[in-house]
Amino acid sequence: MASLFVTLEGGDGVGKSTQAALLESWLIDQGQTVVRTREPGGTDLGGEIRQMVLHRRGHIAERAEALLYAADRAHHVATVVRPALERGEVVLQDRYLDSSVAYQGAGRVLDPAEVRDLSLWATERLLPDLTVLLDLDEAASRRRLDAARTEYDRLEAESDSFHARVRAAFLGLAADEPERFLVLDATRSIDDLQAEIRARVATMLG
Repeated sequence: MASLFVTLEGGDGVGKSTQAALLESWLIDQGQTVVRTREPGGTDLGGEIRQMVLHRRGHIAERAEALLYAADRAHHVATVVRPALERGEVVLQDRYLDSSVAYQGAGRVLDPAEVRDLSLWATERLLPDLTVLLDLDEAASRRRLDAARTEYDRLEAESDSFHARVRAAFLGLAADEPERFLVLDATRSIDDLQAEIRARVATMLG
């Protein structure tokens, strides 16, 4: 079977986990072997880094934060993603380097190109075959989060202006690489979104 690397991106509360779970189930029904994972936190080391970058109390310098995400990504790709692809499996991943460009680049107002280059170095330039961007404006994302929880991680708790920059950065990345991105309006129904994602993945798998 042909390997495939699919990432899901977007702001907080857009429905990435829901779509990933549905896609995983469908792929398994099609006879595919699926590795479903996330960043940060897809490995034991990544879990420790995730705790630091998302739940540590106190300030983390912007460049230190970007380096921590890149360290997680380097280890995750080397130990989980690339081995699965070499076995001919499908990797479904919640967040990848585009999140770093959007959150640590645009959100933290670092140089997005430098943040991207850091991740490309960390991963030996591995890019997804398909990136599904679930797009939702920051106000709607906040309403979804407010309805689902009472506590927020360090990034979720950032200002509306921060999340507006993140959204704009994601859309800019998609515009720059239209062949890699599938941009979907996250206000559409779960079933409609899943049908479009499955159609694209089916085409890629042949």
